[in-house]
Amino acid sequence: MSDKLVEAAREGRKSAYAPYSDYRVGAALRSDEGSIYTGCNLEVVNLTNSLHAEEVALSEAVKEDVSEFDALAVSTQDGGTPCGMCRQTLAEFCEPSLRILVDSIESDEVDEFTLAELYPAGFSEISSF
Repeated sequence: MSDKLVEAAREGRKSAYAPYSDYRVGAALRSDEGSIYTGCNLEVVNLTNSLHAEEVALSEAVKEDVSEFDALAVSTQDGGTPCGMCRQTLAEFCEPSLRILVDSIESDEVDEFTLAELYPAGFSEISSF
């Protein structure tokens, strides 16, 4: 089943819109029930308003009222892991045990982490201002 998830992330990567960085990312998030939600990065010129592939995949799932996930695959050129912002977003919706598969197109290798390994001390609540 992990091969299918990585392949879905690779397919998502093909749709990425990255004219400024040329760093294409695809993501595939699998629900506990086996449904797969895909996303790709979408850059805009100021980059801060860009959407990350992981966020797009997660929003597809949330839109369908899905809230329990067991794995995420991310496909990049060089095996880059989700950024800190994406890690925090994933921590909001996923358990620390979420498996994260990181695919590198260059090496054709897939590394595996848990969300807890990549983001050991994420924010868990908003304190009063």
